[in-house]
Amino acid sequence: MAPQQADIDLYTSGTPNGQKISSTLEELGLKYTVHNVEISKNVQKEDWFLDINRETSRTTLLVPSANGRIPAIVDKTSGKPKRVFEGAAIQLYLCEKYDKDHSISFKYDSDQYWEMVEWLVWMQSGLGPMQGQANHFYRYAPEKIDYAIKRYQTETKRLYQVLNDRLATQSSAGHGLWIVGGKYTIVDLCCFSWVNWAEWAGVETKPFPELQKWLETIQQRPAVGRGVDVPTKFEMKEKMRTKEGEEEYAKHHSNWVLQGMEKDQEKHQK
Repeated sequence: MAPQQADIDLYTSGTPNGQKISSTLEELGLKYTVHNVEISKNVQKEDWFLDINRETSRTTLLVPSANGRIPAIVDKTSGKPKRVFEGAAIQLYLCEKYDKDHSISFKYDSDQYWEMVEWLVWMQSGLGPMQGQANHFYRYAPEKIDYAIKRYQTETKRLYQVLNDRLATQSSAGHGLWIVGGKYTIVDLCCFSWVNWAEWAGVETKPFPELQKWLETIQQRPAVGRGVDVPTKFEMKEKMRTKEGEEEYAKHHSNWVLQGMEKDQEKHQK
């Protein structure tokens, strides 16, 4: 797909939530400028990222997220900056503005559109948060709490089963591999962004055959291959090939996760 003319700033980091937006931009063939928000240094909590800056100067940082989380975009294509944060909201915005042929979305207010929204919300309110907690207690927590690890890994597996069953139903109905309708859309990419990190949460995907086939198919998409390497090369899977690499990757990430948590605790216990 030839790049569409656009002037979009993407503020992101190499996480599931960040990768789904860079991959969406790549799927749509949109031109965008990447700003690496180094969450390992707590940059997402700095004032320039938190403040809603209403200046229109192209030299001014325009970032929408007062929540202190990535990803966020600023779309300056029309000349009037539009700020959007939260992953699913960004995906819906990008498709409404730029996916006029509905290549990875559905026409607004169609039955399939609202079905797509249902599954986007399912991911944002269920799969992402539950797997995120599994990540935390399995990889980052200084104290390994067996109850918490099992609780969130089990919930992640339950949600994988929900997704696996949905994919099996779609397949039997002649809709192919995809979550909604008979085509790959942003809801597949939204869910994929977390399932692609399954091993980091200590969860296997192979017990879920339909999900495994769906996962491997999306991994082969060239746009997704480019998207997961934004803003830096995606190294988790490579590091996981050796015990030493896994331990190194976990130590690096756990250090900044815990430092960020300590700063939040200091601020909100006052």
